[in-house]
Amino acid sequence: MKNTNRIYKWSLIVALGGFLFGFDTAVISGVEKSIQQLFQLNPFWHGFTISSALIGTIIGALTAGKPADKYGRRFLLFIIAALYAISAIGSAIAPFLSLFIVFRFLGGIAVGASSVAGPMYISEISPANMRGRMTGLFQFNVIFGILLAYISNYLLRNTGDEPWRWMLGVEGIPSVIFFLLLFRIPRSPRFLVKINKIDEAREVLNIINNGNTESEIVKIKDGLLKGKTASQVLFSKHYMKPILIAFSVAMFNQLSGINAILYYAPRIFELTGLSIADSMFQPVLIGITNGIFTIVGMIIIDRVGRKKLLIVGSLGMAVCLGLISRTLFIQNFSGYGILVYLLVYIVFFAFSTGAVIWVLISEVFPNSVRGKGQALGSFTHWSFATLITFLFPIFNSTLKGSSYSFAFFSIMMIIQALVVWRYFPETKGRSLEELSEELSN
Repeated sequence: MKNTNRIYKWSLIVALGGFLFGFDTAVISGVEKSIQQLFQLNPFWHGFTISSALIGTIIGALTAGKPADKYGRRFLLFIIAALYAISAIGSAIAPFLSLFIVFRFLGGIAVGASSVAGPMYISEISPANMRGRMTGLFQFNVIFGILLAYISNYLLRNTGDEPWRWMLGVEGIPSVIFFLLLFRIPRSPRFLVKINKIDEAREVLNIINNGNTESEIVKIKDGLLKGKTASQVLFSKHYMKPILIAFSVAMFNQLSGINAILYYAPRIFELTGLSIADSMFQPVLIGITNGIFTIVGMIIIDRVGRKKLLIVGSLGMAVCLGLISRTLFIQNFSGYGILVYLLVYIVFFAFSTGAVIWVLISEVFPNSVRGKGQALGSFTHWSFATLITFLFPIFNSTLKGSSYSFAFFSIMMIIQALVVWRYFPETKGRSLEELSEELSN
């Protein structure tokens, strides 16, 4: 039990990177309208400014794999924590638009790199029977960060002459806490074996494996040896299966429309006739629902498995998105239809693709290319997130445009269910080395 608690503690500390990931992603929903008015942005520049952080996430995700493999996951996490702090403070005090975009871009780099280093580290310090739950802590903290961003935006909406600066600047506090707590976690045992720090790796594995340390070291060495004899180039025939899995789960995660909803939830509610205060409060309900059912996903992911959760969640989301599209098309806003459909949509998203994405991507690649593979999955995720966030305000200036967007997201979820059912493996309860053997030719 003591060892399990230490694994939980390490995972929670690293998952704080996920909290900042979620907070940074959602906090912009409370300031995007103020930014648009302050800098008098047309739809193109509005979309570009809001998506500037997401452009950074692409760069962060694309470049994080190499330093994670070369210098270690923990080293990269320190850099990420520092970037979060710089971005939060800089965005809050930025006097003009170009500087604001630069600091949001730096925060995006931190988010993208965090989505690579965090899940990868947690998957490597977790026993196979706990890996889904432990890696799921990262996603839970993402959701928790989103929820607190919504609550923070609501509470700070009347603070000072420019409340949006307070909304963005408050992120600096957890960023500094994250940086300091990283001194309390060990380096990844698989990275330590890779750089031949066997004694240090043994100390960590003694905590993780409860007596199976030597056999685990042998398995890790064997996996690394096979990795050396196999191709070190990610895009080769050896790794086509894990590449397609990572690309698909990351792409469909964004084609569910989740980031469009998280970034522009207040704007969507305003289109239906709600007041500004109500439009900023109702996303809090979305955040609470997201948090509760992400916990549900974490509890059941190692029992039910990744594949079943993805299929059930995809079909549920497809129905909810279709109903939202219909409501926007006929413009029937009496009652709480839109809010109810969005909340049920979030239920299905949270326990399925929301809980599964970072777990699955961190599992399917072998040690030799895990950093590059995690970077590919994160790069795909953030590329589609950037595209959708940039295009959403352009195509959704009218209710009919919003209706068509939600119809598109609904169709994508039906396709995801079919792809997962036909092509995805089940990874629950299996070691990373076993999965490497099966999925890499």
